[in-house]
Order: sequence, then structure tokens, then C-alpha cells
Amino acid sequence: MSEQKPDGGSAGRGTRARARPDYLRTKSVEQSIQDTEEPEHALTRSLSALDLTVFGVGVIIGTGIFVLTGSVAKEQAGPATALAFVVAGIVCALAALCYAEFASTVPVAGSAYTFSYASLGELPAWIIGWDLVLEFALGTAVVAVGWSGYMRSLMDNAGWHLPAALSGPEAAHGFGFDLLAFLLVLALTVILVVGMKLSARVTSVVVAVKVTVVLLVIIAGAFFIKPGNYDPFIPEPKGTVEGSGLTAPMIQLMFGYEPTTFGVQGIFAAAAVVFFAFIGFDIVATAAEETRNPQRDMPRGILGSLLICTLLYVAVSIVVTGMRKYTELSIDAPLADAFKETGHPFYAGLISFGAAVGLTTVCMILLLGQSRVFFAMSRDGLLPRVFSKVHPRFATPYRSTVLLGVIIAIVAGFTSISELAALVNIGTLFAFVVVALGVIILRRTRPDLPRAFRTPWVPVLPLVSVAASLWLMLNLPAETWLRFGVWMAIGFVVYFLYGRRHSRMNLPAGR
Repeated sequence: MSEQKPDGGSAGRGTRARARPDYLRTKSVEQSIQDTEEPEHALTRSLSALDLTVFGVGVIIGTGIFVLTGSVAKEQAGPATALAFVVAGIVCALAALCYAEFASTVPVAGSAYTFSYASLGELPAWIIGWDLVLEFALGTAVVAVGWSGYMRSLMDNAGWHLPAALSGPEAAHGFGFDLLAFLLVLALTVILVVGMKLSARVTSVVVAVKVTVVLLVIIAGAFFIKPGNYDPFIPEPKGTVEGSGLTAPMIQLMFGYEPTTFGVQGIFAAAAVVFFAFIGFDIVATAAEETRNPQRDMPRGILGSLLICTLLYVAVSIVVTGMRKYTELSIDAPLADAFKETGHPFYAGLISFGAAVGLTTVCMILLLGQSRVFFAMSRDGLLPRVFSKVHPRFATPYRSTVLLGVIIAIVAGFTSISELAALVNIGTLFAFVVVALGVIILRRTRPDLPRAFRTPWVPVLPLVSVAASLWLMLNLPAETWLRFGVWMAIGFVVYFLYGRRHSRMNLPAGR
């Protein structure tokens, strides 16, 4: 037998492995799997392929389908918003194929963080883990604030009104606290602490309600479509995407290329925005360690949920732009307002109800992904090990879940959606790039690993995934890149001051 080295290499590769800097040491797939068997740090395997698909649909179908369809159609793509969803879906599908291979090969909590540790090394793994902590945390806060808006609308219809000071900073026009968003995150934190199976059951019920509402919208709205509203399907270009300085798209500052609103280029600019609507399928990969048969069920859950959601997004965007002329769509609640304008307030109320109910699962699953990445990093010693202890009764990482839940609840209470969404996008796309590169590298360094699912056309498809993700990243504002860079710089400091010294890879045989 070969002797395992601290960097995850074998004795046969010892010379080359020892020459590598310690911050590039890799953790072997075998060691990652072995760590999941430690009693104090082990998660319960209770999820099926159906549970994973429901999780995926539950987190993907949310703010995007109820809100982004109107704003993007009105401001960037017109009826061709459906094509923007297709473009964004294709980019996600390329990444999903890479995630499916990794999640079935390395069935360990942590998603892209764990995959990077096995293929790229400790520092790249830390960077992607730090990135995912930001992505999932801000994503949870964004969705909680969106849910709060729908709930306040429903409460107003029933004659119940929250004070402006408790309705968030935007409603208060100054200092304000979003009480509903704060309470939602705390309640979901409790559910996640109690257990994954309960989380799966709650998610299944809520997703059934949400998908039913979406299907009713598609079917009912189809009867109110006016073909003339699709003319032109791809509106003529009307100018460049607004912005100068740090608010301009990164691609404009780097190359002088100015993305346009509407036209063919507007479709791609819109795809960078509606990409936010697809965020979440990668969270399915964070539950690999809690899946009964990850080699079989992970690819099914990831790819199945992405396909279902892409079809629903395209159908809804076709319906809403057919019901009303894209220039007349509202931005805040386009679906509900489209039905109001056609004289059907019942469907408008149903949409608001479906959005409010549905966004709860988005919030919960984002919080789930956040806690699992944090848990994996803590178990490896890159964050304090105290946060990787599981609850003696519920077998969940309760300490990290409670810590993150409280922090995110506070952030959601004090922050507006507009300040968060773009930062979530760039974090997700960065993770896609790293995972795609990781597939190529692990194929070369560990061709012997059994792979239940293999990404087709390697390295071509992963490289196309990298290029597509980078293109969407370049269409995001420069200020988003700046904020992302600041967060990454903080991450480097934390790693070299704490993570590098406390890593369990410093111990014999990575222990």
C-alpha cells in the first residue's frame, strides 16, 4: 500500500508533492470521505434523488421568476427575455455537468470548496469557500428582503400595516429595520437545526405550492396573450447599458466594448442579470454528504432541477410579455400587475401568495448551503473546529447554522436588495469557473478515481463553461468587481493569519 502524505499525494509522488508550497497542498478524495465518518463531525444520510430535485427547484424558483421577468423585459430585452433565460440556463447547464461529476465523485459537504481542495489545493479551496460564504449569505439576505416585500403587500391587502421603521431601509426612506426578513431567517435557522429530513419535508410541501402557482400563471396567462405584444420579438438596439466609472460594465472599462440595451447584444446583457434567477442549483451539491446514494442521485438532482426550472422560466417570460407590451410592464411585481391590468385580481393575489410562500424555501436552502460550506471549512481546521461539531440529537452542524443564521438575519434587516444582488452573481460565476477548472485538473491528477458520472467532452466543455461564466462576469458593473476584490482580500488575510496554521493538513497524514 502507498503511504498517504499530508498533501493528499502518495509516496510514489512524494518528491513532487513535497516541493509544492503548503498553501497548494491538496486533500485526497479518500481523506475527505474518511473525515465524514468521524462521529462528532458526521452528517446523517437521509436524502433521495427526489429530495435533491425538490431542493434544487425550491431554491431556483424564487425572486427571479416573479420579479426579474418584468424588469429585464422592460429595460433590456423585451419579449426576447425568454432567450436571455435560455442563455443563462445554458451557462448553468455547462457548470452543472461539472458539478455533477464532482458531487458524485467526492460526496462530501462543501460543494465547490471541497472539490477545489481535492484538485487545486488548500489556498484555492479557501478562496472558493470564502467566496461561497459570501454568495450564500448575501443570497439568503436578498431573498429574505424580497419575501418581506410580498408579505407586506399581502398584509396591506388584509388591512394590516407595519410601521415604516420596521419595513426596511427602502420603505423608511432612511433608517429602517426589516422585521419580517429578520424573523424569517431566524425561523428557518431553527428548522435547519432540527434536521435535514424535516427541512426536506417542509421544502417538498412549499415547492408543491410554488410550482402549482407557477403552472396556474402559465396556463391562465396563455388565454390573455395578445400576439401583437411580441412584435418585435427582439426590439431594435436603443443605446448602451447605462453607467459610467465604477457603475459601468467591467467589459466596457477593459476593452471599450459597450453592451447595448435591446437587440441581440441586449439578450446577453440581460442574461447576466437573469442569471441571478438560476442561482441555487449548485447548492444541491452541498448536500452530497447527506444523500443516501450520492453517486447516482447527485447528477439526477442537479441536472433535473435545472432543466425543470429553465422550462418554467422560459414559459413565464413568454406569457408575461404576451399579456402586456414589454414597455408597459411594471418592475416591482410584473406578473401580478399583468393580471390586474387584464381584470383578474384573483390571479394577482395568487401570485403574491405563491411568491411569499415560495421564497421561504429559497431562503432556507441558501442558508443550508451556507452552513454546510462553513461546516466543511471548520472540519478541515481552516475555520475554528468548534463550528464543525454536530448536534448530539439532530446530527446537524447547529453551531455554524445558528451563528450564520443570526448574522444573516441582521444583514437582511438592515440591507436593501439592490445593494446585494450583483455581488451574489459574481460570487456564483467565480465558483463555476473554479469547479470547471477543477474537473480538468482532477481528470489529469487522479484518472483512477471511480466516477459514477463523467462530464462529457473534457476538457472542451469545462473550458467553454469557464469562458461563458467569465463573459457574464465581465458584463457586471466594475463596482461589483471592486467589492468582490475587497472581500477576497479579507479572505487572504484570514487564511494566512489563521487557516494556514490551523489546517488539519499540518498534522501527520492530514489528521
